[in-house]
Amino acid sequence: MPGPAVGSAGVRGPSGGAAAIAVGRCRRRRVLLIAVHGCRRVASFGRAVRGGCAVMSGVPLKLIVGLGNPGPEYARTRHNAGFWLIDELARRLGAALRSDSRHQGELAKVRIADTEVWLLKPMTFMNRSGGPVQSVANFYKIPVDSILVAYDDLDFPPGIIKLKQGGGAAGHNGIRDIAPQVGDSFWRLRIGIGHPGDRTAVLNYVLGRPSADDARLIDEAIAAGLDIVPLLISDGGQKATHKLHTRNGVAGKAEPGQG
Repeated sequence: MPGPAVGSAGVRGPSGGAAAIAVGRCRRRRVLLIAVHGCRRVASFGRAVRGGCAVMSGVPLKLIVGLGNPGPEYARTRHNAGFWLIDELARRLGAALRSDSRHQGELAKVRIADTEVWLLKPMTFMNRSGGPVQSVANFYKIPVDSILVAYDDLDFPPGIIKLKQGGGAAGHNGIRDIAPQVGDSFWRLRIGIGHPGDRTAVLNYVLGRPSADDARLIDEAIAAGLDIVPLLISDGGQKATHKLHTRNGVAGKAEPGQG
């Protein structure tokens, strides 16, 4: 069995085909409808508005993944912040994560904002996270832009959490393994854990436990990240990003690649 995998946040473009764009009229308003060929579903929910017209808005999340290393010795380490998020979400929703050897992970099915969503904790160690994510996504026919991955990020201090769609791995081995297998346009919740200040100290830092104060800040950031998941599903990335990044004290402007 491999040892603990370490990394801190792309490789292939989205897997969908060409987009067909149709513009119609609805109560004298132009409505843009985008259908992506080759995907099981359009990557937005339709919401009813006056006159019965549909407006594409939210993100139809179907899979939320938290990254970490399995085993009690790693349970409270900084590198397991993604696991912490999944555990807290399951606790909030009264769900029980169950081991599934077929997908090499722990899984639970929940409902968020009237949407059925799978929760996943890969049990393959960090640098092999892509296999379980691909397995679940393929089995349940989940497109890449309906996946949200939560993980620790050295670039942000404890207490900060950021939402984005797509991008590179920025040195995070879990993200580096997932992107080639499912595509890189999945959503990300990047949970700040701080940086030791010396690159040679990163390994021991991420596999170490945070101080009590830092752990409290990380838990608060995770709670804030979970609070915007229903908004991401119902209203889309722009509003969810604005709410989360305003909470961080950061401008609510969406990062490139967000919708």
